[in-house]
Amino acid sequence: MTTLVLVRHAKSDWGDPGLDDHDRPLNERGLRDAPVLAERLATRGLQLDAVLCSTALRARTTASFFASAFGLQPEADPDLYGAPAGTLLAAAAARAVPAVMVVAHDPGMTVLAQSLSGGRIGHMPTCAVATFVWASDDWDVATAVDPDEWSFDRP
Repeated sequence: MTTLVLVRHAKSDWGDPGLDDHDRPLNERGLRDAPVLAERLATRGLQLDAVLCSTALRARTTASFFASAFGLQPEADPDLYGAPAGTLLAAAAARAVPAVMVVAHDPGMTVLAQSLSGGRIGHMPTCAVATFVWASDDWDVATAVDPDEWSFDRP
C-alpha cells in the first residue's frame, strides 16, 4: 500500500509587511488549527514513514505539529517552497517509503489534490489535509493510476 498525505500549511501571519515571505510565521488561527488537524489525523490509525515540508517557516511549523503527532521529525526540502504539483508528487515518491506526508503551499497543493481526486477536491484551504491511498506498494505504479481511495479534511 502507498499513501500520500498532502497538508497545506496552516494560516500564516501577514502582520509585518516588511517580513520576507519565506519567514512568515503562523498566526493565532494557524497555531490553533495545526495541532487539532494533526491529532485528528493521528487518531485515524494512519501510519507515516516521513514528513516532508517546504523550508518556509509557516510550512516547517505546520509540519512540526503533524510530525510530532506521528512520532517523526519533519524533513525540510527547499525544492518544496512554492513547488508545482509535479514536484510535490515527485518528492514524495523519491522518498521511497510507503507513507509520506508533504506540507507545502498553494497553488501546487490544490492542483495536486484536484488531480488525484479527479477534480472532487476544489481547493486546499490553509491546514487542509488530503489523503490518497493506492493498493500498490510501488510509487511508480501508484503515481501512474488513480488512487484507490482518498479523504479530505479541513479546519
